[in-house]
Order: sequence, then C-alpha cells, then structure tokens
Amino acid sequence: MRKNIHPEYRKVVFLDTSSGFKFLSRSSVQTKETIKWEDNEVYPLVKVEVSSASHPFYTGKKIFVDTAGRVEKFRKRYAQRQEKKTKGEE
Repeated sequence: MRKNIHPEYRKVVFLDTSSGFKFLSRSSVQTKETIKWEDNEVYPLVKVEVSSASHPFYTGKKIFVDTAGRVEKFRKRYAQRQEKKTKGEE
C-alpha cells in the first residue's frame, strides 16, 4: 500500500450556523478554523448550513432555509424578464 496518499482522519467539530448546534465527529475535511471543545481540547471547525438540528425533516417544522438567496435571484431575474416584455409591448 502506498504511503502518504490518504488525508488525515481526525476529530472535527461541526457547527450548524443556522441553529448554533455543535457536534464532535471524525472527518478528513480540511479547514483553517479551530474551536475549543467541551473537553478543553482544540479541534478543527467546519461550519455547515443545515444539520439534523435545523433540517425540517428531522425537526418536524415546515420551514424553508434559503441559504444561497436562490429565491431572491429567481425573483430578480423574473422581474427583469417581465420588464423586457412590457417594454417590448409598448
């Protein structure tokens, strides 16, 4: 087996930015941020937008989390198309 081709598999803290929920797991994801955990150890920090603490399927809440502003982008494009149609009809 070849050496030094696999990423480091280590303990990482995941932070759900929408709910503030944090959990410690293992991962090979690379990150520059760190956080001090409950055991006073410093671990790499990975920020996620949705986790089991904020996902509607797991929470039972009927909410939609628009993290990338997709709805606003669509509305903006749709409004521009509507404006072009009305200017073309004049």
